[in-house]
Amino acid sequence: MTLEEAHPRISADPAIMVGKPCIKGTRMPVYLIVREVAKGRTEPEILDSYPSLSPGDVAAALAFAADVMAGDVLSAAE
Repeated sequence: MTLEEAHPRISADPAIMVGKPCIKGTRMPVYLIVREVAKGRTEPEILDSYPSLSPGDVAAALAFAADVMAGDVLSAAE
């Protein structure tokens, strides 16, 4: 399954953040959202800090990260 099929809210474009997976339509990389959650920040706190994000983007980033770690999603480069 490709990135776009499995995670429509995530994109990886070489022209944006050097191709790192980001929330589609933003320059917000998935890894940054995962780090914020790991620090114990809640979704409302993250949304307040990053106004380019929409409700559901945090969950989308976590789901993408989990699928990548499990090997269930191909990256854009594959």
